[in-house]
Amino acid sequence: MTNRSRRQPRRLAALAAAAAAVATVSGLAVTAAGAQEQDPGEVEAAQAKVDNPYEGAQVYVNPQWSAQAAAEPGGDAIADQPTGVWLDRISAIEGNDSPTTGSMGVRDHLDEALAQGADAIQFVIYNLPGRDCAALASNGELPADAIDRYKSEYIDPIAEIQSDPAYAGLRIINVIEIDSLPNLVTNVSPRETATANCDTMLANGNYVDGVSYAAAELGALPNTYNYLDAGHHGWIGWGDPNPQYDNFNASAALFGSLIGENGMTAADVHGFITNTANYSALEEPYWEVDQVVGGQPLNQNPNVKWVDWNDFNGEIDFSTAFRDELVANGFDDSIGMLIDTSRNGWGGPDRPTGPSTSTDPVTFVDESRIDPRYQKGNWCNQAGAGLGERPQVNPEAGIDAYVWIKPPGESDGASEEIPNDEGKGFDQMCDPAYEGNIRNGNNPSGARGEMPLSGHWSSEQFAELLANAYPPLN
Repeated sequence: MTNRSRRQPRRLAALAAAAAAVATVSGLAVTAAGAQEQDPGEVEAAQAKVDNPYEGAQVYVNPQWSAQAAAEPGGDAIADQPTGVWLDRISAIEGNDSPTTGSMGVRDHLDEALAQGADAIQFVIYNLPGRDCAALASNGELPADAIDRYKSEYIDPIAEIQSDPAYAGLRIINVIEIDSLPNLVTNVSPRETATANCDTMLANGNYVDGVSYAAAELGALPNTYNYLDAGHHGWIGWGDPNPQYDNFNASAALFGSLIGENGMTAADVHGFITNTANYSALEEPYWEVDQVVGGQPLNQNPNVKWVDWNDFNGEIDFSTAFRDELVANGFDDSIGMLIDTSRNGWGGPDRPTGPSTSTDPVTFVDESRIDPRYQKGNWCNQAGAGLGERPQVNPEAGIDAYVWIKPPGESDGASEEIPNDEGKGFDQMCDPAYEGNIRNGNNPSGARGEMPLSGHWSSEQFAELLANAYPPLN
């Protein structure tokens, strides 16, 4: 990635402070557990940007999630895995003692990363105005018009903390605003899938304004790596000459339009992430999306509702193809992709072990596919899900890492309405009895019952993820 200069005196001062900190790192004390602790006033040595921040890195393990995982039967098997730290409210910056984020704020996590001897840490920047406009379970605290608060009370304080020279030796990875920009393609008028909230966010421009501002401010720092959320193949996988049906090319063009907004450059974006907090399989091992069954390619058969004309049937092919399209829309050809594999394993006793022998295309796909959801758009607490591939670096060409950004065991949303002060509504897609809407093809929700608010812990879901892990746990 190229070096970049910035516009604001505050940020220039932070860069100068980090540069001044490239001195001797000394005085490290070793705790009884063997971790290194930082002496007061000690400063980490700044480091040059690397092509892949996960390469050769020990990635931070969030002790709050780790403790919850380890307390569950069998949870020790994965309690040492790195997961994302979600900053889903302004109060999460300092720590708000909520079940979602616990008592640790941004600085606490960064200090703990130093104590662990970690090289990299993953934050989820997730508090846009009018957040998650096509759903309700993860609506946030900021109303649609609160872009000034988003910038001054949320992004600016995060950037200020991350710019502290004490953390200059850490690779700080920011996953920026999931479930945001693609909604401005798929869920706005005149499409039948439009929602009033998404129409509002398209009209006021605050998703574009907010994401570009976050990328520019956080990307200004010498040791940060921004990955923008890019949906998943079951949401964005349709390319079509007709704008009414084109999600793939239109989404890449929308991302490209951010370049220049709020001073954001292509170099402020290190890459993109797909399948964040979702369930889409990496690949379907027993069938191809354009495979001919019954005399017709599966993705050209209107009867095969699971495929539904989609160009992809897995995240690997989608991510690599979308990467090429993003480069064509102005991003650096060095960008890398991340795929969230925290819950897309789909193992367990019902997992197919080979392709179907049926010559009926519908039966063939249903008997061959490892992803058993009713529909690819189903996103809330999917019953039968399992842990996917464990976090790993460079798993495929163009993919920087498989990551667990969604901490396994944390709910996607309440299965019934629960009053709360976190700004989170009740979404029918989290109700196991819900029969669906146009955005999921009027299919059943496939959700688990008795689930808490989004981000809150579910022992039952965690146990199911362990039982259905693929690859299986040792």
